[in-house]
Amino acid sequence: MNALILAAGYATRLYPLTLNKAKPLLVVGGKPIIEWVVDNLQGVPDLETIYVVTNDKFAADFQAWSERYQNRHPQFKFKIVNDGSKSDDDKLGAIGDINFVVTRENLGRSSLLIVAGDNLFTESLEGFVACAKGSEATVGVYDVGDREAIKKYGNVLIDGDGIITHLEEKPQKPRGTLAAIALYYYSPAVLSLLTTYLAAGNNRDQPGRFVQWLYTRKPVKTFQIKGKWLDIGSKETLENADQILRKIKA
Repeated sequence: MNALILAAGYATRLYPLTLNKAKPLLVVGGKPIIEWVVDNLQGVPDLETIYVVTNDKFAADFQAWSERYQNRHPQFKFKIVNDGSKSDDDKLGAIGDINFVVTRENLGRSSLLIVAGDNLFTESLEGFVACAKGSEATVGVYDVGDREAIKKYGNVLIDGDGIITHLEEKPQKPRGTLAAIALYYYSPAVLSLLTTYLAAGNNRDQPGRFVQWLYTRKPVKTFQIKGKWLDIGSKETLENADQILRKIKA
């Protein structure tokens, strides 16, 4: 199994903070956001390479970060993949980036763990991977506990076995408070469907859109993330995450 961290966005909503620094490299709780993500991969068995897909603007910064991190954690092997985009106008989109890396790096022969580079949660991903192994597709879900808050995310309904029965991105009338977050486990059979999805002209950017398309075609398992999940979409949520994580780190 390989891992792919999505870090090719431009985070324009956080300008000027992200004008010259990629969002996953912003320091929160004393270390870069991406470090919280990778730290959660410690202990995950059979992890081969961690791929980080980014853009032309920040590829060198991620390369420098990965070398520093690997010096401290030699058990990890990184590969930084530059998707060639130079601005928000010519970006490939998250799903486009997943397909780009899977195709270019020939990753379609083994399972792939995919996580957004700004996805902050406080628990290890060991449990998620253990649950996902053997499935065709598994998605991380988190109960935001608020019907107003869920309107910003993908709203998920599941059956008694934890299989997705309904998924609606950014619902106007939510049917619950369970959110699909940018944490995925895809088997080779599912990775092969990325080209089919994209060839049909579907949304290339929001990774949840692929899940919304997929669950009607294949069973998609869920794994509920406990602890805290922190979404960073504004300076206010960034500051809030910094305060929460500093307390946890202390």
